[in-house]
Amino acid sequence: MTPLPKLVERTLDAAKKAGAEAADVLTVTGTSISIDVRAGKLEEATREEGTDISLRVLLGHRQALVSVSDTSDDTLREMAERAVAMAREAPEDASLGLADAGALARQTDSAALDLYDPADEPDPIHLEQTARQAEAAALAVDGVTQSSGAGAGFTRRHIMLAGTNGLHAEAYRTGSSLSCVAISGEGTGMERDYDANSRVYRGDLRSAEALGRIAGERAVARGGARKPPTGSFPVLYDERVASSLIGHLMKAINGAAIVRGASFLREAEGEAILPEALSLTEDPHRPRIMNSRMIDSEGLATKKTHWIENGVLTGYVLDLGTARKLERESTASASRGIGSGPSPSVSNLTLTQGSATRDDLLRDMGTGLLITSMIGQTINPNTGDYSRGASGFWIENGEIAYPVNECTVAGNLRDMFRTLTPANDARPWVSRVVPSLMVEGLTLAGA
Repeated sequence: MTPLPKLVERTLDAAKKAGAEAADVLTVTGTSISIDVRAGKLEEATREEGTDISLRVLLGHRQALVSVSDTSDDTLREMAERAVAMAREAPEDASLGLADAGALARQTDSAALDLYDPADEPDPIHLEQTARQAEAAALAVDGVTQSSGAGAGFTRRHIMLAGTNGLHAEAYRTGSSLSCVAISGEGTGMERDYDANSRVYRGDLRSAEALGRIAGERAVARGGARKPPTGSFPVLYDERVASSLIGHLMKAINGAAIVRGASFLREAEGEAILPEALSLTEDPHRPRIMNSRMIDSEGLATKKTHWIENGVLTGYVLDLGTARKLERESTASASRGIGSGPSPSVSNLTLTQGSATRDDLLRDMGTGLLITSMIGQTINPNTGDYSRGASGFWIENGEIAYPVNECTVAGNLRDMFRTLTPANDARPWVSRVVPSLMVEGLTLAGA
């Protein structure tokens, strides 16, 4: 394979020769292995190797992006010419443009973030054995009737980002994953649940036996599920799904939504959004966390940011484009994929934890719903009106009474945020460190 520094140089040279006034290029090369087993047999094994190139060119305030996976000189030339031709026909947008050279991060080496496992690439046979062990552990749980499969995977990537403005940054990343889905019951009474784990270092993964056992136990616990009563009740979002609430909050303060005016928090800067005891912090420099990064995809230095401080919204998530439209400074929040240009996005988030355990919150709840999984969603971005399908467990007298499914929870996100009560059970190794969250007075549609 062509070394990435030379590939990047050739791509930018091709863009200049094609007539681009400015350009940047994202290149990713690496290996991905995925092994899936089901019913004790190998179901699918895939291995992918290759290099992807994403070129963005600018002509004044017009831009276009083209991506390819062929590194030959002819392909790079054709890609650059096509991108420039597309840019000539694109609409003008005064917010478009690369970062000023003087604003680029000085420190771009991500080695300090420890995002690369130096261990040898795992043998596919080992990955298959690991997946088999997880599935076997799930099937060994009393009450599990079948498996929906288990999978193990590994990725290794070398990433480089460069531009005609002097941007030049690269990173090496690895990732390992393991998952298992178990099924309990028979016929129309079947229920399923899962467990999964993803880490930068393969050695940090939980054991296959423990992961499979938990998947099996969760599936069995859901057996005999029925609809809960209809009415207004407190709801506890289990730690596995609680981060979805924070995801809705972050979407509402994303610069793209603010620019469009399509956010129920578009005029809420400086207002209390969460209870005073809660803060929401982004820290992109957490070591061994997959979403960590030293720079954003426009070359600006990332930093720790308190998006919610003592309950108060401090600002919006901005890349260069949305910042220019709002006449502000970028928050170094640009994210970019091979097939898309920069857009605002956050990395690692941490919500203030409480002092109570999940069981404490269930006891305080008395009667209500514990949600452990969710499906679908209907959310009005302008008003915050919220409705989602849910399943989990009905709580009576502060204890789990029976499993529930086929219900809908509804409310208004802004009202919900103001009543959040956190537990103390957030996992520290995930990108979004969010504990179980209690929400008061949601409307349940069940039996």
